[in-house]
Amino acid sequence: MAVIANKPTGMLDGQDRSFGKRLVFPYSSDGTPRAPIKLYLIIIAIVVPLLGMYRWYMEATAFTVGLDYFEPEFQIYWMSWFYGQLVFFALLGVGSVSWLWFTRPSKEEVLAMPAKDELGVYMLVFTGFGMLSILVPCVLGLWVEADAAWHQVTVRDTDFTPTHIQLFYGVLPLGAVGIIIGLLWLHTRMPNYVGRVSVPLVILASAPLLIMPNLGYNEWGHTFFYAEELFAAPVHWGFVVLGWGLFAITGFLIECINRVLILTKVTKEEKVLA
Repeated sequence: MAVIANKPTGMLDGQDRSFGKRLVFPYSSDGTPRAPIKLYLIIIAIVVPLLGMYRWYMEATAFTVGLDYFEPEFQIYWMSWFYGQLVFFALLGVGSVSWLWFTRPSKEEVLAMPAKDELGVYMLVFTGFGMLSILVPCVLGLWVEADAAWHQVTVRDTDFTPTHIQLFYGVLPLGAVGIIIGLLWLHTRMPNYVGRVSVPLVILASAPLLIMPNLGYNEWGHTFFYAEELFAAPVHWGFVVLGWGLFAITGFLIECINRVLILTKVTKEEKVLA
């Protein structure tokens, strides 16, 4: 169990706190951490239109220049997306992970985090899950169903199709990079995770990566011996690893809730002492 520094920061919103900190870690008038609703509304207002435009690009070009991988137009309009995404995800992942690791505070500094600040981080995490409950169905509805429909009505030629470039090489890798960044951030900045490994969180972060071998097997199977795109097809069985891995979010939430119960008691004691 991590140590809790029983020392209040004594900062209210607007007092010696930058706009960014007040947006990410807002406090109520009595100094209690609040959910950063404004932050996530801003994120949703930005991300949802971007996802919509990304999906619109597929609607506008998939049936005109996206039917044949070997056509020059496919290389221009779709493979450029593919290579650009790979470069962006690599730079984002390597850059973020490197920054988080090399700027990490010492274990003693992390364990000295005030209870109120730690509770604010958990409010950020819980609100983030609420935001994901909106974005994840958007991804499932806009891309997973589209991929199944695409293969039902068009002839599969190669692993590179418009739906695959946006789903398997786009939104899913982006989600995997985001989870890995979050995992490293928590394990280097939070008292309850520094010096140990959260098994549920590791399983959650591994889920998108573990389906990659099945993705290769699935494409190889469809190309050479299995043309049907039924969801129950044996070549699709490995994709349940993603769903099973996401179930680990329950274990992570239990870890968080147990810690929040302790932090809540500590913050109440701090108010009494103040």
